[in-house]
Amino acid sequence: MEKVTGIKSVDFKVKAVGHGVVNWNGPTTLTGDSGKTVDNHTLPKLRGYTNLTGKIKDETGYKYKKEATDIDFKKTPLYISQNCIRHHLFKEQSFDLHFAGEKNLEKVLASITGLIRGYVVPSSQCKRTSPLLIEDFVDQLGNGNFEQFGQAGERDNSSFFSKTTFGDTEYLSYGSISIEQLQFISLDKKFDRASMIIKEGQGEEVATTVQNFIKQLNPSLNPVATFHSNYVRKGTIFEEGECGILLNDDAIKAIIEHTLARIADLSIRQAKGYMYVDEITIDYNDSHKMMRIKRDESDIVTEPQSQFAQYFYAK
Repeated sequence: MEKVTGIKSVDFKVKAVGHGVVNWNGPTTLTGDSGKTVDNHTLPKLRGYTNLTGKIKDETGYKYKKEATDIDFKKTPLYISQNCIRHHLFKEQSFDLHFAGEKNLEKVLASITGLIRGYVVPSSQCKRTSPLLIEDFVDQLGNGNFEQFGQAGERDNSSFFSKTTFGDTEYLSYGSISIEQLQFISLDKKFDRASMIIKEGQGEEVATTVQNFIKQLNPSLNPVATFHSNYVRKGTIFEEGECGILLNDDAIKAIIEHTLARIADLSIRQAKGYMYVDEITIDYNDSHKMMRIKRDESDIVTEPQSQFAQYFYAK
């Protein structure tokens, strides 16, 4: 069996800096100063945090809650969820999928949402798995504190509320772009992963639309998107394939460079906080070690030294 060789993924390490909280978790039930349960404290997202102390009242089974100040920001660090990151990474197209349907999926496919972010259209079951894996952005500084607020007007129990806020932040994250998931676009319902349903003779037209879009990303490259009625995954027993579109190396390179540029330029501004990406380190990974950049940066290859791996062939 022929072994798949070449660059299998493009992995990256991201350092970001900012100030304050940009991704809140919302009001959390805690124990107040008087020992009573309160619901007026707002927490940011904290990795590994639970509002339960672990103690349970024997008679009733009541689970005791922590106090708002009972947080170790080194053990349960602030983070920005990957959902929030993905939303802001593709912010300009974040609402377009509300209008996507079976008849206009060609436009979605020939976009950065269709090629990198991925999508699901419930009405038609058409979908494209995202080639982009990105982890949560986890804060390294732990500059959190308890802050009390008051509302204007007549004073009563609802006049005061509190938040866990943050000062300067410094985030670390990792991600990866899968070449296998990026290079092939299925247009076939056979394996339940059709990006869109095509009519007879429409495949070449869709391939041209996708190719023209990729060409816009980097006009100096020569991207080619080729339609075929039977693309087979290397290593299969029966060589049973799917109709779909295969991207050449220049097309893959253009999409990857555009995606990495988006990540490098990412910034999030909220009412009382912000963050922006300060540094990105890239690894063109041709080994079997997934995310090796996370364990040993001495192994990484910062510029492509070989072709991208080919996982599919026309039969």
